Amino acid sequence: MPRILVVDDDRDLCLLLHRFLTKKGFEVTEAFSAKKALEILDSVKPDLVLSDFRLEDTDGLSLLNSIKEKYPAMPVIIITGYSDIKTAVEIIKMGAYDYVTKPLFPEEILVTIKNALEHGNHPVQVAQHVSQPQLQPARQPSLQQPVTLPEYTSNGEYVFGDSPSFHQILKQVSLVAPTNYSIIIYGESGSGKEVIAQHIHSLSSRKDQPFIAIDCGALSKELAGSELFGHEKGSFTGALSQKTGSFELANGGTIFLDEIANLSYDVQVSLLRVVQERKMRRIGGNKDIDLDVRIIVASNEKLLDAARKGKFREDLYHRFNEFGIEIPPLRERKEDIMFFARHFLSQTNRELGKKVVGFTEEVEKIFREYVWYGNLRELKNVIKRATLLQDGDLIEAKSLPFEISNFSKLQFDDAPATQQPAYKPAAAYQSLPIEEIDLKHASLDAEYEMIMQALKKSNFNKSKAAQLLNIDRKTLYNKMKQYKELNNL
Repeated sequence: MPRILVVDDDRDLCLLLHRFLTKKGFEVTEAFSAKKALEILDSVKPDLVLSDFRLEDTDGLSLLNSIKEKYPAMPVIIITGYSDIKTAVEIIKMGAYDYVTKPLFPEEILVTIKNALEHGNHPVQVAQHVSQPQLQPARQPSLQQPVTLPEYTSNGEYVFGDSPSFHQILKQVSLVAPTNYSIIIYGESGSGKEVIAQHIHSLSSRKDQPFIAIDCGALSKELAGSELFGHEKGSFTGALSQKTGSFELANGGTIFLDEIANLSYDVQVSLLRVVQERKMRRIGGNKDIDLDVRIIVASNEKLLDAARKGKFREDLYHRFNEFGIEIPPLRERKEDIMFFARHFLSQTNRELGKKVVGFTEEVEKIFREYVWYGNLRELKNVIKRATLLQDGDLIEAKSLPFEISNFSKLQFDDAPATQQPAYKPAAAYQSLPIEEIDLKHASLDAEYEMIMQALKKSNFNKSKAAQLLNIDRKTLYNKMKQYKELNNL
């Protein structure tokens, strides 16, 4: 079994690498500093060293030199979050076999390690990195940028990035995962709540038991109880056979209840008993079933606020609220948008068998300016659509949906969606004499205010705002465009 020494002062990353590489058949030893790595090097006798470039007590180049002095033939792979050509050239010149950039893609790490072990201490030629970066799928700079949230690759492994906000979330996850605490995850639709829940499960002692995810928003009031708790044959009209509920299926593992606030009051009462007593009974049944289930719930609204409005049982909220995690929306992490775009492009290329290598500068600008109301889910769908339509090497604006490629033209101004736009129709006629103000201007002012209220209530999701206003999306865009033109009068 090949032995690998992983050197990184990020203990969370070491843990993830240890788990991943162990599953792939390697014997892994961790060192959280260069000093410790050098102390155990002789006793561990690794076949390969995988080290971060930035360490608290030194840097990767210094550690590389020290290793090469003692073991000239030992292959060393450097992890760097600074994936510029200058750093890469320096690393290779100093004798590293190769380098991998953060965020760490499991497939890339595995291929690089296997190549290093097969070819020994024969570094990748620097010229390959400098002159032909796009000829190496695992080293395309356009597919490797910082990331804030985890996302699953096609083989089910994690990809993590360098964002400080997500590192904070990872620290919270690493603390709470080994416990049996119930957890509330807050975040907008499409922001990655289920991914966080899966990650918590994978780091817990329940990782080898079932993980069951339920979208409570998709459950009808009539069938929610049956879906969650199961039913006995003949317990109600249409119950032609016995059904095992999601809680029973998740026994020993973790159940994830997304959009928990959508459950009816009756189901919330039944759920409270399950949470309190860790027992449940199928609908129509007369036998209690003992449960050992970790419960993680998610919501796009604060459950305490929902409880105070009478929409959610406050006692149930307090049962769930042993630990809370909040995922910020993608529009608050604009620096991470292009990483996710490149990551989804890489996934889509594999799915479709295409070789689109990146995005035009115009598309990157559009992506950074757009608000991404649907968060990661919307971004992924846009990338899949654009990749399918694109014939050339780069995604172009013409392959994007109209409302995204023309987003900046359809806005009131360039202010973030969370801020109040400065323009109000009344400003267009405040300077007019009183005798020139007519009902039309007053109507415009009232209409504008209604549109703004709908946009704020829907968190600036224009589809939802149009529904609230009982108009179609195109009409809403036309109205917004009209006000923008008025602002220029």
